[in-house]
Amino acid sequence: MLKVKRVYEKPSPADGERFLVDRLWPQGLKKEDAHFQAWLKDLAPSTDLRRWFSYEPQRWEEFQHRYVKELEDPEKAAQIQALLEKARQGTATLLFAAKDEKKNNAIVLKRYLEQRLNSFA
Repeated sequence: MLKVKRVYEKPSPADGERFLVDRLWPQGLKKEDAHFQAWLKDLAPSTDLRRWFSYEPQRWEEFQHRYVKELEDPEKAAQIQALLEKARQGTATLLFAAKDEKKNNAIVLKRYLEQRLNSFA
């Protein structure tokens, strides 16, 4: 199972294993308050894509396409596979820092991973 949650929200046992999927460290978050198993910044959107998107709502559709294209890079395959295994074995929560809870990279990554899980089910 895959979940998405803001990194600033209080951790819960229902989160399972928690993974930060942002390229930049979340503002104002102390490392001792982070409570996640791994920081997967290589699975976050590239700096160029993040800057281009700039959380502009009119760019959301194109951002999703470009980000999925980045996720399909063979260099990301091992981390993608590891997250898929975590999701098959239990719960994996993808953590993000963006204020917009509906339009952020973690939502796109979750959908991308779920499509792969469903295609092998």
